Amino acid sequence: MSVREAGKKGGDTVRDRYGSTFYEDIGRKGGKATRDRHGVEFYETIGQKGGKVVKEKYGSDFYEEIAHKGGQ
Repeated sequence: MSVREAGKKGGDTVRDRYGSTFYEDIGRKGGKATRDRHGVEFYETIGQKGGKVVKEKYGSDFYEEIAHKGGQ
């Protein structure tokens, strides 16, 4: 069994035991802890970096396209 397969098996077991909302809860707690530790500016910075990469990869028209889809 590969490490990836073992991880998936463990993740499936946790999901079956605690439910899928368990992951939402721990993600929310982790996000809050990160915000408390690094501040809101941390999320702004990584969001800008990610947006820049997406813009370079797909072009600025990409944002217009996904905005249109979101508005429908």
